[in-house]
Amino acid sequence: MQTVLVTGFESFGGDARNPSAELAQALAGRVIGGGRVVTAVLPCVFGASSRELLALVRRHRPAVVLCLGLAVNRTEITPERVAINIDDARIPDNAGAQPVDRPIVRGGPTAYWSTLPVKPIVTALRRRRLPASVSQTAGTFVCNHVFYALMHALRRQRAVRAGFMHLPWPADWPGHAGAKVTFAELGRAVEAAIAVAQR
Repeated sequence: MQTVLVTGFESFGGDARNPSAELAQALAGRVIGGGRVVTAVLPCVFGASSRELLALVRRHRPAVVLCLGLAVNRTEITPERVAINIDDARIPDNAGAQPVDRPIVRGGPTAYWSTLPVKPIVTALRRRRLPASVSQTAGTFVCNHVFYALMHALRRQRAVRAGFMHLPWPADWPGHAGAKVTFAELGRAVEAAIAVAQR
């Protein structure tokens, strides 16, 4: 049976919770789309997050890697199309680091495409009446940092489908306004994305 690696992030930016972490933990050990899911919660820290992710990839040799992150200002579920080679933090990470215009991989390519089927994922979510769209940028904070590091590490392993998906703040959690999707619906969206990536 193939392995699917799903990661989330610990809470950051003053929020006590992060739906990406809780969804990743809830999926541990599940079988979805013919793959057994292994999960981890990454630190919201430049450097440490990417090192932990790449160690997980080496350990588990997954067929699919889906990294999840939180975008509190978005109202849709957004698979990311492109990872860019820059760390440029609007706020400090959880270790207090706030890099400005620093390459993630010195001398690396400007960008990498996701190898997840981002448009079929969006189509599958919309068929389930879940708000979704393709995003062209994962930003320049820790989410993009791990996305780029992942794609750089897998650049010669084209059989592995890997990428990043941002989640909005759940509508049924207090703290942020504007979301259109509940935590349970986010869980169904992640399961659907995994199944599509497996196919």
